Amino acid sequence: MIAVNYTQFRNGMKSYMDLVTEDYEAIVVTRKENKNVVIISEETYNNLLENIHVMGNKANYDWLMESKKQLESGKIKKRELIEGSDE
Repeated sequence: MIAVNYTQFRNGMKSYMDLVTEDYEAIVVTRKENKNVVIISEETYNNLLENIHVMGNKANYDWLMESKKQLESGKIKKRELIEGSDE
């Protein structure tokens, strides 16, 4: 995470936005009275919302944790994918 003040951000806005979108960097724009702003990419934002949704539901969370436990303990099955027809 990079912290810059408002003036630095304004003067280098394109460069900072490129860091956010290309390098998945979060930028904290510091402001007076600690009214800071965090800038993240839309992709990162959407990912956060999806994680909040999935992890916020106990049944989903429990299912994911059980799946993770099975994967880590080697209780997995490999399967070949079946290609669908292009009709």
